Amino acid sequence: MSIGYFDYPKPANETVLSYKPGSVERVALKRALAEAKKKQIEVPMYIGGKIVKTGNKVSIHPPHELNHVLGYFHRGEQKHIHQAIDAALKAKNSWEAMPWEDRAHIFLKAADLISEKYRAQLNAATMLCQSKNAYQAEIDSACELIDFLRFNVHFLSEIYRQQPASAPGVHNRTEWRSLEGFVVAITPFNFSAIAGNLPSSAALCGNVVVWKAADTQIYSAQLIMRIFKEAGLPDGVINLIHVDGPVFGKVCFSHPDFAGIHFTGSSKVFNTIWKTIGENISTYKSYPRIVGETGGKDFVMVHKSADVDVVVTALARGAFEYQGQKCSAASRAYIPSNIADKVKEKLVAMVKTFKIGTVENFSNYINAVVDEKSFDKIAKYIANAKKDKKASILVGGGCDKSEGYFVEPTVIEAKDPKYVTMCEEVFGPVLTIYVYDADKFEQTMDLLDKTSPYALTGSIISKDRAAIALATEKLRHSSGNFYINDKPTGAVVGQQPFGGARASGTNDKAGSALNLYRWLSARSIKETFNPPTDYIYPFLSED
Repeated sequence: MSIGYFDYPKPANETVLSYKPGSVERVALKRALAEAKKKQIEVPMYIGGKIVKTGNKVSIHPPHELNHVLGYFHRGEQKHIHQAIDAALKAKNSWEAMPWEDRAHIFLKAADLISEKYRAQLNAATMLCQSKNAYQAEIDSACELIDFLRFNVHFLSEIYRQQPASAPGVHNRTEWRSLEGFVVAITPFNFSAIAGNLPSSAALCGNVVVWKAADTQIYSAQLIMRIFKEAGLPDGVINLIHVDGPVFGKVCFSHPDFAGIHFTGSSKVFNTIWKTIGENISTYKSYPRIVGETGGKDFVMVHKSADVDVVVTALARGAFEYQGQKCSAASRAYIPSNIADKVKEKLVAMVKTFKIGTVENFSNYINAVVDEKSFDKIAKYIANAKKDKKASILVGGGCDKSEGYFVEPTVIEAKDPKYVTMCEEVFGPVLTIYVYDADKFEQTMDLLDKTSPYALTGSIISKDRAAIALATEKLRHSSGNFYINDKPTGAVVGQQPFGGARASGTNDKAGSALNLYRWLSARSIKETFNPPTDYIYPFLSED
């Protein structure tokens, strides 16, 4: 593998477009939305060089407009998983032998295609399929995915440059090999950028991938796959299949060539995957790499010195952008008693200004949750809170799935700091606040740290530097991404590498070199120019 001349400097982050009225990007996006809704598409599977349609078609509906059909995807069977693995392994030798700069140029071209030719189309697909507003789609399916593709090339170029020292008469080098076998990518519904990054980051390192996207994201995933193909991705390097999860796991995790998994999803599913891999460990040729980013019960810790308006804005954005369906969304907040009344008053007033509806109306801040299963789960938490003496609904609480899966942004005040919605991941537009004695800041942080099994994101809001320093230290293991005077969402590739620990995953930091190391297997090579010709060492001589 050639690693000599290609050095890709650190890129600038993709510029987020405004979509303000009259802007070129707003006009283009509205046109793309209208065109996407005019036609129904059929989404095949991509296995090797084949477009595979099974005839078992599953309809795709916008979560905010259930009567509309965007198209259909073809559901695969167990045989298609075997075919995808075979196609990946067939492509492996030529792909890993390709000079890495040529692999890199494929994904750099994909980034350019998304930035220009397909920006409006991919954002529209994400908006319609996943019910995101224009801004949330722009920072996801355009900017973050572009950043992943470009920054990963930069990070890999820096990894390849890491070479050992050589003593006189010896030359040492490190070969950064791909893993031996195939990598599984299982991607979630909530971020198109994650859907594109999980398979492509492993592939960039020379691996071949079998990719299963969430059913509720297939509509936009297929466009990402088509963009990769247009950018020059060889057949079989990434294989996108639409199959049932348990069947997928049964086949992939029992295959001797299974080499690793790149996963984003629930902690429950990840635990099952890890257990299955452990039970099958004697089956594999190598110990598989297990990389996962899972759930979160993300916090905002507010100090008594905090600015009320800063707190309210951080909560309104952090908890309710994209209907709270971000792994990093603020879902619990600890408010000091000295400013609690003002925070609650202003937060309720702000939430009441949110407009709720379809994504085509750009004035809507809130859209639908992704599917009926999610809607029912969230609605149950809200219904229980309405009946529970340990909680009260400050604002919101309405749920309606007659036309789309709409849940009003809801703020619950918990009288008990261990109330269920302070502890469990809801994954919807529900924020629970607990008012604590303003003079018990340190004790409350101890409570925060022990309340949830997760440790993904969190923030401290304070104007007191000593309080910030104390929170940063005491909450060291409470989150993998920690924010000071900001909401706990919005990590940017190359700036805030993303991932958490505890029940939130393996903390392998997507958007950094740390993640790429997981898809590489180093080989140390030593060449001796003047090899010895006798086993005798000087110390063996007699006095």
